[in-house]
Amino acid sequence: MTKKSIEKMGVRFSISQKNLGLVQNFFERYATMIVAFVLTGISIFAFVHYYQNGLGLAYNDARSHLDIGRRVVEGLNPGAAQLGSVWLPLTHALMGVTIWNDFMWHSGLAGAMWSMLAFIGTGILIYLFLKELGVGLLGRLIGVALFVANINILYLQSTAMTELMLLGTMTAGCYYFLLWYKRESVIYLVQSAFWIMLSTLVRYDGWFLLFLATTLTLIHIWRAKGYKTAEGLVILFCTLAGFGIVLWLLWNALIFKDPLYFAFGPYSAYSQQLQLEGASVLPTKWHWLPSAKVYFYAMAYNVGAFTMILGFLGALTLWIDKKISSNVRVASMLLVAPLLFNIIALYLGHSVLYIQGLSGDTWFNVRYGIMMMPSFAIFIGYLIHRFAPLRFVIIGLLVFVGFFSFASSDAVTIDDARVGSSQKNVTEISSWLREYAGPEKGFILISVASHDSIIFSSGLPMKRFIHEGAGVYYDTAIINPDRWARWIVVRSHSDDDSTWRLLKNNPGFTERYEKVDSYPFADIYELKPEYLPSLIVEPILKQKWGL
Repeated sequence: MTKKSIEKMGVRFSISQKNLGLVQNFFERYATMIVAFVLTGISIFAFVHYYQNGLGLAYNDARSHLDIGRRVVEGLNPGAAQLGSVWLPLTHALMGVTIWNDFMWHSGLAGAMWSMLAFIGTGILIYLFLKELGVGLLGRLIGVALFVANINILYLQSTAMTELMLLGTMTAGCYYFLLWYKRESVIYLVQSAFWIMLSTLVRYDGWFLLFLATTLTLIHIWRAKGYKTAEGLVILFCTLAGFGIVLWLLWNALIFKDPLYFAFGPYSAYSQQLQLEGASVLPTKWHWLPSAKVYFYAMAYNVGAFTMILGFLGALTLWIDKKISSNVRVASMLLVAPLLFNIIALYLGHSVLYIQGLSGDTWFNVRYGIMMMPSFAIFIGYLIHRFAPLRFVIIGLLVFVGFFSFASSDAVTIDDARVGSSQKNVTEISSWLREYAGPEKGFILISVASHDSIIFSSGLPMKRFIHEGAGVYYDTAIINPDRWARWIVVRSHSDDDSTWRLLKNNPGFTERYEKVDSYPFADIYELKPEYLPSLIVEPILKQKWGL
């Protein structure tokens, strides 16, 4: 090889290096926009895919969330009071922007659009979080790709469930908390408090995140600047971050006359767990090992066993890495809040999670295992950055595992929604109501606590239904059903159905209705023809008040 040819090769190499540098600089400059654009396309594609396959509304809870949002804007007693007492209100309140539209309601898009926005935001936050950790471009992109390419994440972001909203708000809270730890600027602490406050209005997991963040804030400031400064900043942080919890307590006190109605009321998770415990199907309560075991299995099914192991290795690498400041290492501990919360909740009996073949014969709430996915994406992105010689081996293995996950459509959240205890196939009974009750005049008396999925799937207007949230209509119909309800939908002989429990000994029901059809989840009773002339078929009552 001549000297001249060597010089030409050197020039070409220099040019290619320069071009590569230009590409990298361009991406660094517009990274947030590029990531947002790509994630938006993926999000829309995933929603359309699951919508066309009929899976977007497979979760019974997804239909209930959509119905709650719809009752706020339409029904016999519309208003903010329809937000209820058990499920936290932020997601349902946000649905009000579009859920008045029938397509947005029945397609599920009114709820899914917020999950999709949260999906995009969480991907961007993972990228930014890794950048703050000093991770190179490759590690950042792999972190985002891991989150985006998780089939359970893609499914849940296409539904009206609350998981993605929680992931988005919690990750934002953790990101700004990291910025505050690094830069000591109060504005970042305020931003972290704001996002944590939003998370406390999405799911109760956010309440634990608030507790953990408050503890870390107190310890950090006390050690650095003393008690008085720590007291002031903790009060500032908690005033904003805890504002949502205070509002929720006041809401329950105002509407339901008990600030803790959401926790101990008849429709609370606590009441449901008591029933499960009485039936000896709450195996994790007061047992640490089964609680941890069940949740680790849930994580493995949701994020993949290999990804989970790499995630914990990445967390360990981050926490022992002396090249990272102690402040950053401590702040990143906030990322494990979902893991701690779910194990503690299972131990205390405040949560129930069934893994088929391990803690029951079915799936139930297995989607809770997805809550560590953003954290694992961050930890693995950091692991790839630190272990440069092995990074392509790790990436290759992740691609291999991910390929087979998609090839087999291995999404445990879809299994949970379709065949687990989270599903309820009400197609037959809903079709009956749509075919026979739809064209006729008259109200349908039903319990939303037991049969919200029937209301949603029937496709009938919300104002056709008299339910617990219908105010004086429900109170009056329970006393004189034959004056108000042409049809009654109840789970016969089950006191868990509040409408059945209140009607079962009422002569107006037992003597004036006949069962016209029976289905797995409920029976349909119709008013006998001779009593139809006295039936009220228009909303004529004035509500006492509404919010």
